[in-house]
Amino acid sequence: MKHFSALILAAALLPLSATAAELQHWQTNAPQSLQSLKAPVRIINLWATWCAPCRKEMPAMSAWYAARKKGSVDMVGIALDSSDNIGKFLKQTPVSYPIWRYTGTNSRQFMKSFGNQIGVFPFTAVEAPKCGYRQTLTGEVNAQSLTAAVKAAQAACK
Repeated sequence: MKHFSALILAAALLPLSATAAELQHWQTNAPQSLQSLKAPVRIINLWATWCAPCRKEMPAMSAWYAARKKGSVDMVGIALDSSDNIGKFLKQTPVSYPIWRYTGTNSRQFMKSFGNQIGVFPFTAVEAPKCGYRQTLTGEVNAQSLTAAVKAAQAACK
């Protein structure tokens, strides 16, 4: 029963509104899935190229992620934007983590599935799926806030 409860909690963290076809690699359009993220803690950042705070936080997020021990944390940026806009932005500001694109038709519901009730950017969810933990961060993040959020997730799941 305990194992079954853990599965229910983990499933509750998955966005119900996003099918594999609605999450795609920004450049190849290959379907993506949050289930492919295997690290104990995952960071999902919702952003758009027209969002000034999003653009500002990405270099710090990229440097922070690049300094993590491989396999300890997974990070993905999910853009609610066009592939053309994403490509232009990433040429100027490359990042060390994968960038996906939401291609569905209900972005408001998609954002709500991560806990973003008001649809604000940038928005970051820090999750530990195996123990059902989720913390949300509204607005710009930095190395300090990411480190604190990951430590809280790790502590909650011990």
